[in-house]
Amino acid sequence: MAAGALVACSGKGYVIDGTVAHAADGDIVYLMENPNLAPTDSAVVKGGAFRIKGSETDGSARYLVYNMEDPATLAYAKFYQEEGKMTAELKKNADGVPSIVKGTPVNDAVSEYAAKQAEFENKLNSLSEKYDAASDEEKAAIDKESEEIEKQYYANIENAIDKLIGSAAGVELLSSNYYSMEPEKVLDLIGKIPAGLREDNERLDRIEESVKKQLETAPGKKFTDFTMKTPEGKDISLSDYAGKGKLVLVDFWASWCGPCVREMPNVKKTYEAFHKKGFEIVGVSLDRDEQAWKDGIARLGMTWPQMSDIKYWDCEGAALYGVSSIPATVLIGPDGTIIERNLRGDALYNKVAALLK
Repeated sequence: MAAGALVACSGKGYVIDGTVAHAADGDIVYLMENPNLAPTDSAVVKGGAFRIKGSETDGSARYLVYNMEDPATLAYAKFYQEEGKMTAELKKNADGVPSIVKGTPVNDAVSEYAAKQAEFENKLNSLSEKYDAASDEEKAAIDKESEEIEKQYYANIENAIDKLIGSAAGVELLSSNYYSMEPEKVLDLIGKIPAGLREDNERLDRIEESVKKQLETAPGKKFTDFTMKTPEGKDISLSDYAGKGKLVLVDFWASWCGPCVREMPNVKKTYEAFHKKGFEIVGVSLDRDEQAWKDGIARLGMTWPQMSDIKYWDCEGAALYGVSSIPATVLIGPDGTIIERNLRGDALYNKVAALLK
């Protein structure tokens, strides 16, 4: 293990004393490298408790799993192999209460992070349940409160990654959440990963390449051109529209993408309000089925230019702009300079309105 990592390989191993309150005597808790693989060890439950030992302390992830065959009683906990004594509290997965493993530095930090995230998610779910029956004034207050909670949610992610970046847990958190972070921050964190965790990690290689593309297509940069096919099979380039004197929105979407479908009324509203004033949209689909793409265009009433290479997440246009989640947008000025990225909803409408006033 390289210097700077939060785990060690002393060979002394670890011991986990755990509980599964809803388990019967004689039931089994399994130790697994992955819930989809065969167990590597097991422990018998007695009086709702079990003990399991491991000799590897390389910091890699493992799972404690109880009763995988029954979703109603399934309980599992992810932990990281560190030297020392740990405790585990396995809760029914169906109850929505996170199981916890703690007692060593990385596992304690991960448990603290997970508990905070669960708290934020519960608050957001509670607000969401109140939304439909709320008055307009109450909805505005709920939106404001939700926005603040979401900021705390993402701040907790970044804080946890900062704290854990020297461990496998930190690398996993970064790999799962980099899309919500500024590209400069992501590159800084990748640079802090110990060599032993960084080497031969294709996932990190792809993330690094993606965020570099985001920086190359950041606001203030000239747009990057690409060519794809229209639904009719004709070649079309972004440069056929961008840099030609109009305000152009590049909208990365897909017919299978729920958030894209929910955002489309906002995109249509903006298009209908400002198209005659010099606003254009170029849709770039990450579909993988040509007919589904065409059906989606018709169903959603998208009347602006469309292009796709039907390559799903391997979409070449998306790769050039470092797009790792959709919907994603790039707003390009009349001279071909990128103005802003990832505008949605009212923010998109208001930005276009201000630029075309």
